[in-house]
Amino acid sequence: MNLPRTSKVILITGCSSGFGLLTAARLAAKGHIVFATMRNLEKSQALLGEAQKRNATLRLLQLDVTDNLSIQKAVSAIEQEFNHIDVLINNAGYGIGGFFEDLSEEDIRRQMETNFFGAQNVTRQVIPAMRRQGEGKIINITSVAGLYGLPGFGAYNASKWALEGFSESLYYELKLFGIKVCLVEPGTYRTKIFDENRRYAANYNNPNSPYYHYSQHLKQRVDEHVKASRRDPEDIAILIERLVNSSNPPFRNIPDLKSKITYTLRHFLPFRVFSGILYKGMLLGMKKPKTVSPSN
Repeated sequence: MNLPRTSKVILITGCSSGFGLLTAARLAAKGHIVFATMRNLEKSQALLGEAQKRNATLRLLQLDVTDNLSIQKAVSAIEQEFNHIDVLINNAGYGIGGFFEDLSEEDIRRQMETNFFGAQNVTRQVIPAMRRQGEGKIINITSVAGLYGLPGFGAYNASKWALEGFSESLYYELKLFGIKVCLVEPGTYRTKIFDENRRYAANYNNPNSPYYHYSQHLKQRVDEHVKASRRDPEDIAILIERLVNSSNPPFRNIPDLKSKITYTLRHFLPFRVFSGILYKGMLLGMKKPKTVSPSN
């Protein structure tokens, strides 16, 4: 199919809510051919409603980033119709909270399967077409959580750190074939990742856990932080649109000022100083639970 030169064929994962939903609707409204994918198409109502509000037309495809067969079917359907894919946006993911001892091995593996291996699975299927056409763009949505660690978010941090490292290596490898790789690293935005998409460690709410009181304290702090956030998730869709249209997009893109400041501090301050700041901000003031001595 012949497309206007300004239109691009774009595949986006995780479009049922949040950044994926807004980005898919925005790019489609700008005239791009957007294949919006999600694991469960029954959750597409919000996306379709947003597209209708913007008078945008997009394509829906079922795609589970942890299921290689569903990925192959989706990519094959796009290539059969257009014979190329210009942009891949790896957005699918979720966050799990919990101290390491409260996390089960299964908790951690599921987190990595979606956030890290899921992005690799889709990228692996798309690269050959981009390599043949001698151009393409891969935009991985990571997080500032991929730039420094936080207590109670070890599994999520690990998945995003892994995606950051993989993307940086991929940047060099695919540059040989004219394919560009870049990252978007949002801070805290009020999306469903902090609501119904939020998950907890197996023992997060177990009163017998030695971390129980700290977990509840952190949950309260995070909820307060998210509630106070005034950042518009649409800003991320605008940034992604800019990267899609750029002929030479920057590799690392930290969209909000607070996250930029935190990243700069992490980069230049001694770890002892930086970690002290985070500790005071997140855990200091949390009283240790009293231990009750057994009665005689």
